[in-house]
Amino acid sequence: MATVTYRKPDGTVTVLDVPAGSTVMRGALTNGIEGIEGECGGDGICATCHVYVDHSPVPLPEIDENEGELLDCTSSPRKPNSRLSCQLPVTEELDSLVVTLPATQV
Repeated sequence: MATVTYRKPDGTVTVLDVPAGSTVMRGALTNGIEGIEGECGGDGICATCHVYVDHSPVPLPEIDENEGELLDCTSSPRKPNSRLSCQLPVTEELDSLVVTLPATQV
């Protein structure tokens, strides 16, 4: 289990306990966090789960070529801390991750 903080553009903050083995996207969808669409169900083909990583207690997996290309096509601007939340697996070491949702996903 890891605590993940989801921050919306309007400043609303939701803190969730997300089970290890899940993803940051799945934690949001399972708990009704608006602002992450996840249209492809986590297959890494739609970019509707774009987030900005504000804080990670451990290094995150490298962005692979596919994720990089999708981040170039997001509706909100890509930033150096942009990630697809479906590509962020939750581990116990990820406890205290903080992500901000972009203003738009589609």
